[in-house]
Amino acid sequence: MKAMLCEKFGPPEDLVLKEVANLIPLAGQVRIATEACGVNFPDTLIIENKYQFKPELPFAPGGEVTGIVDAVGDGVSQDLLGQPVMCMTLSGGFAEQTLCKAEDLIARPISMPSQPSRCGLELSRRRWNRRRWRCVKLCWSQS
Repeated sequence: MKAMLCEKFGPPEDLVLKEVANLIPLAGQVRIATEACGVNFPDTLIIENKYQFKPELPFAPGGEVTGIVDAVGDGVSQDLLGQPVMCMTLSGGFAEQTLCKAEDLIARPISMPSQPSRCGLELSRRRWNRRRWRCVKLCWSQS
């Protein structure tokens, strides 16, 4: 799978697109085939090592993901396979696959498009707390 990786702390221009091994969900996790991922100011702080969350290098930034569950770990219902979902993670979203705890999944409404038609198209979803999430389609065709 392809992932936009932070291999050294620095500006967004230092991120590199690489082919990496497919992710395997552990017990209690799901793997999401990423369709879109939010791009936010904290992502910039994280890749510059200026945020309280400090992942080990290398890592894929991106913490707001939407996609389809394509694999589940032990203890997770097989019924989730193929379901459209959203998830907040601390990192990992700038990749074709993202791991998420099953308990952190949020069902994506049927009315929300499963695939934005072009890069930059916003997806918005109101949660019970009226918070809005915005996601930007990942452009894999640039590789």
